[in-house]
Amino acid sequence: MADFILALIGIILLSPVFLIVALMIKIDSPNEKVLFIQTRTGLKNKPFQIFKFRSMRKSNQPGGARKHVYNWKNGVPDNFVFKSVLGNDLEVSPIGTFVRKFSLDELPQLFNVIRGEMSLVGPRPEIPEITEHYSGEQQMRLFVKPGVTGWAQVNGRSNMNHGQKMAYDSYYVKEFSLKLDIQIIGMTVKQVLTGKDAV
Repeated sequence: MADFILALIGIILLSPVFLIVALMIKIDSPNEKVLFIQTRTGLKNKPFQIFKFRSMRKSNQPGGARKHVYNWKNGVPDNFVFKSVLGNDLEVSPIGTFVRKFSLDELPQLFNVIRGEMSLVGPRPEIPEITEHYSGEQQMRLFVKPGVTGWAQVNGRSNMNHGQKMAYDSYYVKEFSLKLDIQIIGMTVKQVLTGKDAV
């Protein structure tokens, strides 16, 4: 209930930001949708549709989604870095670069919180193409709802490999508390305002 109320307050207070970002994206890419919708893995391995402001121009994949084939057999490798798969992405629009830097593309996920699919704080939801390869130990991060922000994000955002991210997420699941959530939210605000470690 607290997540629902806080997300609703956030949507109301940030409604001018929602409008401005949506207009910026539409002006930059008038023939494309403002929102990017993608399947992610949620609580107890249940898939859901995540909402983001579009930061990339239309790619060759349906809906702008990029598909990668992974052939891991013993869990996701610790040295895997998703950012390295994207490489130098020439399809990120100038507006997209800005909204990514300050995490404005994540704001629509407040509606995922309203729908009960996400929490404000928790492990960031991965795509099924990755979570289907999780080892038993790695599946621990699916024992709680995914979050708009998380312990791993405030300790490095995109600048960490999968092993480091799993370690932070495991810590969060084991040490979950209201105090930790408040700490993460405070660190998130500081990080967003500085644009530190954005992808």
